[in-house]
Amino acid sequence: MKHDRLSPANVSSPVRQRLPLLGALSLAMMHWLPAMPAVADTLRIVPASNITVLDPIWTTAYASRNFGYMVFDTLFGTDAGGAIKPQMVQDWQTSDDKKTWTFTLREGLAFSDGAPVTSADVLASLKRWMARDTLGGLMAGALDHDDVVNDRTFKLVFRTPFGPVLEALGKPSSNVPFIMPKRIADTPADTPIKEIIGSGPYVFETEKFRPGESLWFRKNTAYKPRSEPPSGTAGGKQVFVDEVEWKIIRDPQTQMNALLANEVDILEQPAFEQLPTLGKTPHVQLINAQPNGYQFMFRFNFIQPPFNDEKVRQAAMLALGQEPMLRTQVGQPQYYRTCASLFPCGTPYASDPGAAFTGKADPARAKALLQQSGYKGEPIVLLRPTDNATIGKLPLVAQQMLQQAGFKVEMMNMDWQSLVSRRAKKDAPNAGGWNAFISAWGAEDIQNPLNNAMLNATGDKGWFGWQNDPQLEALKARFAAATDDAVKQQLAGEIQRHAYQVVTHVPLGQYMIPAAVRDTVSGIVPAGAQVYWNIRKGSAPNAQ
Repeated sequence: MKHDRLSPANVSSPVRQRLPLLGALSLAMMHWLPAMPAVADTLRIVPASNITVLDPIWTTAYASRNFGYMVFDTLFGTDAGGAIKPQMVQDWQTSDDKKTWTFTLREGLAFSDGAPVTSADVLASLKRWMARDTLGGLMAGALDHDDVVNDRTFKLVFRTPFGPVLEALGKPSSNVPFIMPKRIADTPADTPIKEIIGSGPYVFETEKFRPGESLWFRKNTAYKPRSEPPSGTAGGKQVFVDEVEWKIIRDPQTQMNALLANEVDILEQPAFEQLPTLGKTPHVQLINAQPNGYQFMFRFNFIQPPFNDEKVRQAAMLALGQEPMLRTQVGQPQYYRTCASLFPCGTPYASDPGAAFTGKADPARAKALLQQSGYKGEPIVLLRPTDNATIGKLPLVAQQMLQQAGFKVEMMNMDWQSLVSRRAKKDAPNAGGWNAFISAWGAEDIQNPLNNAMLNATGDKGWFGWQNDPQLEALKARFAAATDDAVKQQLAGEIQRHAYQVVTHVPLGQYMIPAAVRDTVSGIVPAGAQVYWNIRKGSAPNAQ
């Protein structure tokens, strides 16, 4: 069968939204004018955190993912309705037995160094991605071999049919299967790449990179966007500015002052306490560019005591309560909700776990269980990012709750990028490693068992924490092979029960945070990531 488009897949319902979208999607469509020339201007953005890791395959950090979307491209994208759409791919075919997939690239695709994008580049990129990504790992496990047919055509041949092929190749968020030149993609998956060459809408200006201060991107004049309107991470990635600067400002108040002074155009994630002021400020708009919201989560290190003990993890889960966490970190009820489901509330596989997990703290039960466990009073090294206003308060609340249950907690304060680097270390906690950290995931990243990194139970090959759980992997394999929606729902429930029994992680509730944007900026595309194509700058519509 030959395909040049795909029918919409099941679409996840947005997390309960009490924030007006301000017509972000319709604005994006209105400003999609492919024939217009680029405006000679610079778009200045304050990203949600500093970025030092420029390899979006090596890390799942969202800043690195967003960097990836600036300079790399993907075979497929996910549109605003959840449908998988071709991006670098022109068309594809599947064999009658669903085991062989043949893909043909669009003509004229080139990297920013002028080299053409070839099938060899694609297969090397996919191999590296499959070694790091949860869904990619499942895909690799089902893959028999791949073949280069010619420079623009390649094949993926599976031992048995693998249903979510397109969902894997078009996944919108970490880890995104970005395509790189083969010489770069041949870098071992556990080693960050050293050279940034992509075929995306922007070119990274390496010579202007000032770590901890700024990153610069210029329009890729050789980029060939698709003809369709932009939608999510799919469609035409038109660029209407000459340059983009990511300006690193760590202090939230300084960030807001820069926006109000018109020194920057966009704050990706302003501090929650600033939202009431920003919402009333002339020439500033709050835009929800992440319609499905996020989930906070508490992650354990399975290979170091004491969280290598299941009972100790269960005690920690009982100690942590969502409402105090959300109230302290987010503050404003219209931006958060409690949710006991492992998969975010409002998404297809969300369900009530019942007594397995309530999301409410029970310090008495936690203390009793901790006393029954093998916990010897060793300190819990908890990592806290002091420069990340979105999650920086959560470890402080977690510390109090864990201490009430009898844990000894040692807080380690650092910037977010240092946390991203440290969580990759498997050393003992007192030798540069860790026991636990708190992070957040976009709902689209964790809404099913196959792309949820916390459910990657392949040990050393898995996500930070490195649990080894063959039973969980077997359940996921059954989910991947299932074709009946009712069976998938049943298996998702089984996976949730198992995950709460072994305590892969602890969901800490859901939240939304809008971007703060000057009203001289238009065309923002809501997506599963912060993306910066289709954006125009002009004079303020209501300026006096």
